[in-house]
Amino acid sequence: MGGFFGTVSTSSCVADLFYGTDYNSHLGTKRGGMATYSEESGFTRSIHNLENAYFRSKFEADLPKFKGNAGIGIISDTDAQPIVVNSHLGRFAIVTVAKVQNLAELEQELLDEGRHFAELSSGNTNPTELIALLIIQGADFVDGIENVYRRIKGSCSLLLLTEDGIIAARDKWGRTPIVIGKKEGAYAATSESSSFPNLDYRIEHYMGPGEIVRLHADGMEQLRRPNEGMQICSFLWVYYGFPNSSYEGRNVEDVRFTSGLKMGLKDASEADCVCGIPDSGIGQALGYAEGKGIPYHRAIVKYTPTWPRSFMPGNQSMRSLVAKMKLIPNRAMLEGKRIIFCDDSIVRGTQLRDNVKVLYEYGAREVHMRIGCPPIIYACPFIGFSASKSDLELMARRIIKELEGDENKNLEKYAATDSPEYTRMVEVMREKFKLSSLKFNTLETLVEAIGLPKCKVCTHCFDGSSCF
Repeated sequence: MGGFFGTVSTSSCVADLFYGTDYNSHLGTKRGGMATYSEESGFTRSIHNLENAYFRSKFEADLPKFKGNAGIGIISDTDAQPIVVNSHLGRFAIVTVAKVQNLAELEQELLDEGRHFAELSSGNTNPTELIALLIIQGADFVDGIENVYRRIKGSCSLLLLTEDGIIAARDKWGRTPIVIGKKEGAYAATSESSSFPNLDYRIEHYMGPGEIVRLHADGMEQLRRPNEGMQICSFLWVYYGFPNSSYEGRNVEDVRFTSGLKMGLKDASEADCVCGIPDSGIGQALGYAEGKGIPYHRAIVKYTPTWPRSFMPGNQSMRSLVAKMKLIPNRAMLEGKRIIFCDDSIVRGTQLRDNVKVLYEYGAREVHMRIGCPPIIYACPFIGFSASKSDLELMARRIIKELEGDENKNLEKYAATDSPEYTRMVEVMREKFKLSSLKFNTLETLVEAIGLPKCKVCTHCFDGSSCF
């Protein structure tokens, strides 16, 4: 996926930019970048590979070279960013959180128009450069960003660092968020509002779908009004979002706790305690424990000194090893216990399979798994939801193929909570994981916990729904 941070200040922005960008590190693992602008030295940019190190350690040595009162930064799971462009609109730097489904088609159209691409990512066209080329086709920045909205399939939120402040533009369907913060002498825009508290910003505005604003140190100017329709990704609250971040005024930890609470109140299973799989399962598990009326125990602990986040290698065997090494089971809290474990989701199922095996090996008498979202049946075409390249990488879809002989058959029935097909699919999962019981959060409970109307929340990965 990815996350960005940008700020404009009456004084140097470099410290806020550095730490604000770093607070988006949980959203990406491949590339990090920063760019600043000053009237004296112009644009300064730096990009580093983050696949084997942290953002802070990569960029600390670069900080003295950055100058200016305005800057943008990015943590990206895809391309190298920021891109710096000189155009008829003026000079600007750009960062994007985007998924361009029709990248090849747009690339060919631009090449046919005589455009060229200078920034390649792993030998392929850099999506952020393509978006920049679409912007400079406009008569002004707003016209250019609307050209992006019209032409790309997928999603795109972006920040432009210009010679006249920062322009923030949220995806036209609001699939990914942008939150505006304010403090004395500065404004900021970020994917994650958790960037704000320690930098003394307070939330000033949640940008709407398709909204475009310009930030200066002393104010915010709306350049385009938001669209009515919204499809913000529900998985932000399930997994991606940092616990103290908020989107549309709904806090991530509160949503996870409420989801768990509602599930726990309905659960008749017998168990001794509840545990969350770190980190995104913890909020749900705390709510579950309260709803169920049994204690919360830390039967699995994340080794934070050297595994604060996962640098995910390119091959599956190494990814599995990384996933295992960062979580340490506690035999004293597991042995002889009937335990309910809460986790955010089941995508491929590889990590959960390995976790369950370890739990039994460390003495758990019963392992009951509670998942914070419904079964994931559809790959996401709208944002960088996961690395899945086909529906058959999803465990639920493989089971549907196993049961039906066709992975595309009766999908709406498998997505319907408590239908015979849904019940059978969940039971097959339970058997494969050798769980004492397995239950998923319902779509209805998740949407209720988020607190937005269903029509404003994207649940495509669960039920195949789409606004297109």
